[in-house]
This record gives sequence, C-alpha cells and structure tokens, in this order.
Amino acid sequence: MIKVLMAAAEAVPFVKTGGLADVIGSLPKALREQGVDVRVILPKYDAIGADFKQQMTLKAELSVPLSWRQQYCGVEELVYQGVTFYFIDNEYYFKRPGLYGHYDDAERYAYFARAVLECLPALDFKPDIIHCHDWHTGMINAFLKAHYAHDPFYQEMKTLFTIHNLGYQGVFAKEITQDILGLDESYLSPDKLEFNDGVNFMKGGLVFADQISTVSRTYAEEIQYPYFGEKLDGLLRQRRDDLTGIVNGLDYDLYNPATDARLFANYGVKTIDKKQENKTKLQEKLGLPVRRDIPLIAIVSRLVPSKGLDLIAHILDELLGHESVQLVVLGTGDDKYQQLFEQAAWQYPGKVSSNVCFDENFAHQIYAGADLFLMPSLYEPCGIGQLIALRYGTLPVVRETGGLKDTVLSYNKYTDKGNGFTFAHYNAHDMLYTIKRALGLYYDIPVWNRIVTNAMSSDYSWQESAKQYVGLYHKLVSR
Repeated sequence: MIKVLMAAAEAVPFVKTGGLADVIGSLPKALREQGVDVRVILPKYDAIGADFKQQMTLKAELSVPLSWRQQYCGVEELVYQGVTFYFIDNEYYFKRPGLYGHYDDAERYAYFARAVLECLPALDFKPDIIHCHDWHTGMINAFLKAHYAHDPFYQEMKTLFTIHNLGYQGVFAKEITQDILGLDESYLSPDKLEFNDGVNFMKGGLVFADQISTVSRTYAEEIQYPYFGEKLDGLLRQRRDDLTGIVNGLDYDLYNPATDARLFANYGVKTIDKKQENKTKLQEKLGLPVRRDIPLIAIVSRLVPSKGLDLIAHILDELLGHESVQLVVLGTGDDKYQQLFEQAAWQYPGKVSSNVCFDENFAHQIYAGADLFLMPSLYEPCGIGQLIALRYGTLPVVRETGGLKDTVLSYNKYTDKGNGFTFAHYNAHDMLYTIKRALGLYYDIPVWNRIVTNAMSSDYSWQESAKQYVGLYHKLVSR
C-alpha cells in the first residue's frame, strides 16, 4: 500500500479561505477508497474550532531547527471521516487571527516546512510520497534535498508538488536565505530559489519536486506560456515532462441536491421539476418577482478582477436594460465591484439582488434556485463554482480557460450534447452573445431540460481524479 502525506495550509472542515481547503478536505477520502494510506498535515491555527481542538491528541513533541533558531513543535492527531490529520502546534507562529498576510509569513511557513520533515521519525507513519500543495509547502521539497538527503530515513521519499493557483507564490526578501531558511548563497541562484532578486517558495516547490501537477489539463498547458505563467513559464516548460494536469473533483456527499439539507426542496436528475420550488422560494427570499418564466442568473464569486467582472461591468446595462432576466450576486471583494452590483440593484429594482457577503447556506440555495451560473473568468486553474452549478442543474456560462474549459461543454443543438455554454475570447460582447444564446434556449423547455439532465449527469466527483493521482503516485515510487 502506498503511503502519502499531504502537506497543506488549510483543509475543510478545520479552516478555509479558498478552494485549496475543499480539495484537501475531500481528495484524501477518495484516495483512501482506492487503497492509498493517505494522511494530512496542517498548521494548528487559532481559527480551528474548539470542538476539533478538544478531539486532538498529542502524538509528539520536538524541537525544530530554523537556521540559528530552535523552535518548539507539538504534533497533534485527529481522525476525521476515516482520514488521519496531523496538526503542527506552535503558538508563536499560528495562534494569530487569520491565516495569511502576517509580516513574518516567510518564517511561519519555513518553520511549517521544517516541522513537517522533522516530525516524521516521531510518527508511526513513514510516507513514500510527500504531496505538497501550493507555495506554503514549497520549502518542504527544497529542505528535503538540502538538509535531509544524507539521512537514510528520508532517502527513498519522493515529492509531488501541486499548483492550485500560480498567481500566489510566496515571494520574500533574499535576506531570509541564510537567516531563516538556513541555506547557503548557492540556493540564491536563478536555477533554484532566486526570483526578481528575492526568494520564491513556489519556485522552490517546483524546482525540487520529483513530480508536478496542477488542477486541470488546460491550466497545465496555459501556465507554460507567459500570459498565464506568472514569470515561471520558463521553468514549467523546462519541466513539462514532469507536469500533469488533473482536474479537481467535487465532494458529492457534501454537494448533493437530493440530500442537501440547506435547500428549500430536494431534487435529482429524475425529479428536475422540483428544482423550480427552489427558484420560487429563492425569488421570495431575494424580494424578486416570483416568475417561473423569467430566467434567473447567478454569480457566486469572490469579487476580484480575475473572475471576469470587468466583462460583466461592460455589458450589465445592456443585459438588464433589454433582456427579461433576473440577477442574483453573492460575494465580497473589491469595492468597485461591490458598488457595481449595489448600483445595479438600485437602478434595476425587481431585477437584481446584490448580496455583499458570503454565506454557505445561502450559496447552496442560489446554486439550486438559479437557472444560469455566470463565471467568465480571466483565468481559472480549476474552479469549483461551475462544478457545483453542474451538480445542481444550474447551467454554467463560462469562458474557455483552465478548468472551465475542461469541465463545461458548450451545448450543440445538432448532437444534443453539452452541459452549459462557453465562449473563447476575453471579450464582453462574446460573453453577452453567449448569455443571449442561453436565454433563447430557456424557453424551449424540452431542450432546456435535456441540457439540465446533461449537466446533472456529468461526473466530476473525485473518483476519476483520484485514480489519476494514484497513477502518479505509482509512477513516482517506481522511479
């Protein structure tokens, strides 16, 4: 049985700021079902709920070297849904509000990386593979090669580094090379950690990993070009033979319209008509006219430029002024986008509901109650919104980029295939044309129901993706 230790900065249900947490919370369960002994290691943040902390048991205590420092490390264990989670306990680094954005994040996540490696001999688990996720864990790969290559305990361990979003890299001042990382000047070179005269943790993860993956096939191709490569495209082209794209899955136990207790009414692929009950109740909740004959478009998103909101801003008046539609927005982010939707709600009463907040229960009700889900991202490594929308039979309108291209197939009236609507270019009127195409089909109820059936029948559970990870693991251990 292959033994895998996943190292990450966050995981559902313990602590979450984004989609990374959803992956770390659900992928291990699918891997265990396929015979992998997978465990997860995380920082023990203050934000983790007291109910979880009370269930943790102390497994080990040790001292972790960090250049000239010796720092305390407690390792605590909790088994959740059959998966063993380890938590690195150090109150100086992790008993703080929030997860990221602290002045000493370089030191905090360098410490986490050293702690992951240092604690392994004290656990009853020696992994064949350390599977690292995003920049917070990048230094594990570098430290393994730099500090532990001489130790027989570590010599057979392989590393897999997964890029969830190349836009966040963990770049810090070069002075940390010796003072925090405990590495000599040779590591501050373009073929190792150096990046724009600084140190890049993501780059460290990529350079020193045995294998690299990212969260969709298309994103794996895109990041090898300057437009998407965030100045690491040259390195990724160099390592393209070691780079694999595996689309993220969705936790089908958590996101299941047939059993979801948050919904106004449960439904499935054979009871699609019951979806309308959710639309009616949602319209009532939003204060919109209760009209089955008016398509309801949903945006559930962080309100930031990468989500394609500039395209929406460009055509919003044209859409709302000339089309018989309703729009519901849920999310927080940049002020200009929050104000855009607040202004639209004021300007188009009875057409727009703007909700500048985030509420998980409310989000599920929107996914179930809307007819269309708009996600015109500038770039999207994988995306979870479109996967939830497909699962709930709310047809996505997306731009063909990253995971959106890999999961949403534009409806073809000649073959009756397709589970949503797509457009290729980052162009506002291409998007508007696609929305109007979808709105035109909305009134052809037999066709619409077939597309909804196609969407709900699409399988983006973790099973297939987990199989691909298992294949990667076998490839790694056989090297």
